[in-house]
Amino acid sequence: MEIDSTQPWGIAIDHAGRATLVEDGHTVHINITDTGLGTVIGPDPLTGAYPTVNVTAQFTETGDNGAVLSGAGRVTLAPAGPAPVAPDATAVQTAVATALVDFHARKAAYVVLCATWPDNP
Repeated sequence: MEIDSTQPWGIAIDHAGRATLVEDGHTVHINITDTGLGTVIGPDPLTGAYPTVNVTAQFTETGDNGAVLSGAGRVTLAPAGPAPVAPDATAVQTAVATALVDFHARKAAYVVLCATWPDNP
């Protein structure tokens, strides 16, 4: 994934922290969320600290007979000291790369699983 240096998160996101991109032939859904119970611009009302931010990347590929294979990646950013989490242009890139690695690991695991039961003629 190429980082868009004009965007704080490295990709254009909507007002809800979502984006979609195509990477390695997969349509990847990005979601940037915080874990706080307060407003987006303030500290958590229960803890008094700014919340951590999760950057997730997910995609699913489907095939015949309901076959499904997915990939997911997540990066968690913690606030440094009393300040909120600053946008990290590499977080989305890392989450996408992790999702691709997860997808290929699942694909390899399914190949091994399917080889356990050879086709019946």
